[in-house]
Amino acid sequence: MAAGLASKCSRVGRSLLGGFGNNLSGLLSASHEMASSTFLSQQRTFIQMRTVLKVVDNSGAKKVMCIQALKANKKGARLGDTIVASVKEAHPNGKVKKGKVVYGVVVRAAMQRGRCDGSEVKFDDNAVVLVDKQGQPIGTRVFGPVPHELRKKKHVKILSLAEHIA
Repeated sequence: MAAGLASKCSRVGRSLLGGFGNNLSGLLSASHEMASSTFLSQQRTFIQMRTVLKVVDNSGAKKVMCIQALKANKKGARLGDTIVASVKEAHPNGKVKKGKVVYGVVVRAAMQRGRCDGSEVKFDDNAVVLVDKQGQPIGTRVFGPVPHELRKKKHVKILSLAEHIA
């Protein structure tokens, strides 16, 4: 890898001096490939303190930041776990206002989770549904896919409000 990069650099040096024409784009694409390979190999982790999550219900909040994971692993929250979060962005006329501390159930997590049949489920984003202290959803609709693992965690009301169960 380093030898290939050194040879590309030497070709770029010659192209800047007037040698080969289009080797600068080769170097840029090589650096882009290295950056994208590090992004793809990035480890997906638990939802922990200061993780920003998307809100996928119609409670009025857009984004929340995790304060603490409740009844979860020491490392953080996973699919179906309850978290305490602070609202960072909100719609102006929603039920929940910016700065309010709320409870939420994680319904989508970027970290993969194994299922009983041997398959694994992971999502592109981290998403949460806001709930009250009793576990009842604040909103009346849930957008996007929701995994059926929430049934084991006793969040059947969220599953009944969901558009699509994955």
